[in-house]
Amino acid sequence: MGLPIDVIDHPNPERPAEPAATVVLLRDGPAEELEVLMIHRGIDTAFGGMWAFPGGVIETHDVPEGSGRDPLPAARRAAVRETREEVGLVVDESSLVHWSHWLPPDDSRRRFSTWFFAAGTDDSHADEHVVVDEGEVLEHRWIAPANALSMQASGAALLAPPTFVTLEQLVRYGDVASALSAAEPQRFATEIAFAPDGARICLWEGDAGYGLADPMVQGPRRRLVMDETAGWRYLNYA
Repeated sequence: MGLPIDVIDHPNPERPAEPAATVVLLRDGPAEELEVLMIHRGIDTAFGGMWAFPGGVIETHDVPEGSGRDPLPAARRAAVRETREEVGLVVDESSLVHWSHWLPPDDSRRRFSTWFFAAGTDDSHADEHVVVDEGEVLEHRWIAPANALSMQASGAALLAPPTFVTLEQLVRYGDVASALSAAEPQRFATEIAFAPDGARICLWEGDAGYGLADPMVQGPRRRLVMDETAGWRYLNYA
């Protein structure tokens, strides 16, 4: 039986998406640059072996009484709970800034309808307060978005498309305040297409090829090209 909330999904999916929440914790790092908290997931977990942000599925007890079918209050509570469970940090629910929503293609093996939140941190979230179980979460790292992307490009880190794009979005900001003030929630309902050379491409609404499964259509771009030879490229322009 599903949760008593409305879950964003594609029409008539083969496998309904599970609602989930993710938290992108931000800090002004010692090198005077924006840093994010990333975790290395254990191989036997969802997104096993990947570097990601803390998060997980929304559970029944995350749904506040009286919130009706609105999924956002439950997503916020789940984000707080998952951060505490995965990295031992307490996040004030009121500090969460809605950043984006992600939905995978219909044919994904396991599908999550995920609300992404961003939040600033303080001294109570410093390295010495982060606790991981070394099983579901192998390790953690505060890292500048550009450095995390460099790890992916060199093959030192595996990233899922939502993580990659979120890092690309954050790389332009120099501090927490500027990142949070620029938050403008976006939806990424993913469709998959393939370039003539075989490169896998994620398409999102606003891209000229979205809804057509044709990445060669000329026009605006809102896509992630996952070229394993030339590297991943996030394109977002009119």
